[in-house]
Amino acid sequence: MDEKPIYHEKQRLQFCLLHALNNLMQEKDSFRRAELDAIAEKLLADDPFRSQWTPLSLIFKPHHNVFTGNYDVNVLIAALESRRKRVVWHDRRNGASSINLAEESLLGIMLNIPVRRFGGVWSGRHWVSLRNINGVWYNLDSDLASPVSFEHQEEMREFLNNVIDQGGEILIILREKL
Repeated sequence: MDEKPIYHEKQRLQFCLLHALNNLMQEKDSFRRAELDAIAEKLLADDPFRSQWTPLSLIFKPHHNVFTGNYDVNVLIAALESRRKRVVWHDRRNGASSINLAEESLLGIMLNIPVRRFGGVWSGRHWVSLRNINGVWYNLDSDLASPVSFEHQEEMREFLNNVIDQGGEILIILREKL
């Protein structure tokens, strides 16, 4: 039986959520920019604080930047729910040891990590997906040249604990049970 090659999109502008979602789903164009933009716009329409917006809010919208992407967690949750996936925010106080990496309904893990770029002048956050493919966990970070495998689950747990220690967030992505 031929194994499909691992799908891996590379980073472009601030569309890391788009790339991370497609890497998680292991399918080109599983999500498209237009779909994520539409989700963000729907979230805006429902925003109870819209009356408090400033003129800059037209560009730097609460859920994304209209020019570069930079989508927030609300877009991630809505996008995955549209594909019948459930997002569970991991309680960082428990560490990575509390994540059941062998859970049958576990599709993958999304990380939101702090990053510094341009010599530390700019800081922001970056979306990264991790997924078990054919029994091996991979870091599918769109900033990497190619996917990086974890040798064993303990190495992955150490990586996740480091993400927590650095101020990152871990979101568990589950397949909906039928």
